[in-house]
Amino acid sequence: MSLSTIGVVGAGTMGHGIAQVAAQAGLAVRLVDTAPAALAAGLERISKSLAKLASKGQLTTEQAAAARERVVGDSDLGAVAGADLVVEAVVERLEVKAEVLSTLDRLCRPGTILASNTSSISITRLASATARPAQVIGMHFMNPVPLMPLVEIIRGLATDQGTYDAVEALTRRMGKTPVEVRDAPGFVSNRVLMPMINEAIFCLHEGVAETTAIDSVMKLGMNHPMGPLALADLIGLDVCLDILRVLHEGLGEAKYRPCPLLVRMVDGGLLGRKTGRGFYDYGTEAPLAFHPTKGYR
Repeated sequence: MSLSTIGVVGAGTMGHGIAQVAAQAGLAVRLVDTAPAALAAGLERISKSLAKLASKGQLTTEQAAAARERVVGDSDLGAVAGADLVVEAVVERLEVKAEVLSTLDRLCRPGTILASNTSSISITRLASATARPAQVIGMHFMNPVPLMPLVEIIRGLATDQGTYDAVEALTRRMGKTPVEVRDAPGFVSNRVLMPMINEAIFCLHEGVAETTAIDSVMKLGMNHPMGPLALADLIGLDVCLDILRVLHEGLGEAKYRPCPLLVRMVDGGLLGRKTGRGFYDYGTEAPLAFHPTKGYR
């Protein structure tokens, strides 16, 4: 099965990145977001990202311009009805993703593959919202999508081999490395990553060390390119909380219980880079670190 047209639903951090790498691979892309401001922001970020790649010599100016022309934005979900494959990249909530996939199932032609960029939710559960579970699959891209090579590919209980083979080939065409994992809460990436981030937040919450110290230990002692608290800011604290809740509910173990500080920060709208404040304040030239009792300093 050859795929040449892709739809992406959701123009946020993950969605616009998926649209960009698909366009760079020569695919015709329809990027849909029902919020016009989010759609405009996503398209602008694609333009800036491609221009940056061109300025670094990783793409020619002509290649960057051609990739950008392949991405067409739309606020109507029906714009993806004719795509060979549609990837949903909306908020990490079961009910939201299931509703989007159910709507896509009604809109898209029978042969269209429906993929979810979920980072933790069961593909089998998501597929049950459609009448085509054999053609539903997980494609979990990493953030930032244009730079990170991995895509976790997850079969649902009913996903057929033709769907898997087509998605694996598409992943390679997009310049990514596909790794198949089982349909389990958090898959591999977030089942391993999120407990580490959560434990780092507990260290801050309990006063074991301050934000920069925790991140420095992991960078200098464990050779991580980014500390876990800075990484949580990059991912989005709301996304981290959603994933931990899926892990906690799905696996039923206390070790996945979200740290109360994380819950409090999300409740307070401190979501990380996307809001300008999380474990660091990004409104300053040298980001200020957050302290749970003293604020940013």
